[in-house]
Amino acid sequence: MMRHACLLMAAALLAACAATPGPMPEQDLAGPATVRVLRDGDVWTADYVLDRDAPAWLFTDSALTRVDNQPWRPRAFTVETPGVRIERRGWHDVLVGEDGVPVPRRVRIRFEPFSGNLLAAYDPALTFTDGSVALYSDQFDMRPLANAADADALPMDLNGVELDGEVVRALFRDQAGPVLMNGERRAEAERPEAPTYVLFGDVPVDETAHLAAVFDPELPAWIETELSAFTPRVMSHYADRLGAGQSARPTLMVSWAGPTPSLLSMGGSVLPGLVIMTFEGVGVLEPTPEVRAGARWFIAHEGAHFWLGQVVRYERVRDMWITEGGADILAVRALARIDRPMTRAPDCRRRWTNAPASPPGPFTRRRSAASIRPITPAGPCSTCWPSPARRERAGTSSPWCEG
Repeated sequence: MMRHACLLMAAALLAACAATPGPMPEQDLAGPATVRVLRDGDVWTADYVLDRDAPAWLFTDSALTRVDNQPWRPRAFTVETPGVRIERRGWHDVLVGEDGVPVPRRVRIRFEPFSGNLLAAYDPALTFTDGSVALYSDQFDMRPLANAADADALPMDLNGVELDGEVVRALFRDQAGPVLMNGERRAEAERPEAPTYVLFGDVPVDETAHLAAVFDPELPAWIETELSAFTPRVMSHYADRLGAGQSARPTLMVSWAGPTPSLLSMGGSVLPGLVIMTFEGVGVLEPTPEVRAGARWFIAHEGAHFWLGQVVRYERVRDMWITEGGADILAVRALARIDRPMTRAPDCRRRWTNAPASPPGPFTRRRSAASIRPITPAGPCSTCWPSPARRERAGTSSPWCEG
């Protein structure tokens, strides 16, 4: 009987060990601040080893959700280290030690990938129907603060704000196998200088000379065919006329949010070397002429950001409208050249005939995150981007001209 009880206790201990991640990795505390992001089955953890004592650490990426204008991190992150919590200070999430005590040098956070849409920011996670997940690398970045209250005075847009410390070194690993970053699979990925998405899972990568593509297994087949064929065409068109873009062989990640009734949705964003797209709704199940035209418009607009948004960038989030309206102009001109039926599609006409007039006062006056709206082509926006040869004939190195 005693032997039987011991065997049962041993089995229970083994099960408990399998259900929870292992101990935090050893690391020299004198080294740079580091976070190791790990997926172990269904358990996600972020283990921080901080490089200094500070009563608070600021999450540099703290946007609000678009659906309810609320912070997303408190509903996705759980701090497991005793004496530490996440609180909202002003525009930002802050990791703080209780009673003003410095945050321990080692902190473990358990989290659930959050795939909700954010205001003027990249979504923390992109989910696929086979269980694969792409994590936005910069959601784990933090900087030390002398006091948690210092975050109250910080603006929503931290571009140009001098913060103490350096970017946290982020490492990504999946116990189930390699992760995908920048079109390559590796046992452990380290966040590059520019932000990106890191893919966890076995979803296949379709590779060509011009594109590395990751398609959700449940994505309607016609969308995959259309993206594979049309994306290289429109990218080549831009390169021929605008010169080299930010990436000669970008990665395309496309997820499928399901056939939601009464919905036709195409959303996307661009990072260095990466295009992110999400399709949703019964409206995209079949390639009707209007839906196909909309998909090509979508590709042309997002592809334009490798030039307008990556080669030519805005300095502040408040200036995002410049690249969004400009990308629409580039898409109109590209599709007029390589896909003329698209320029006669009703959706394309509506984009321009219904474009809003400019708001009163300077564009830079944004009072709150609630005032940030989805960007549309600005009514008064008028611009062109001459080809390299045309710029040379005009005697200017500037890619822009005003009209």
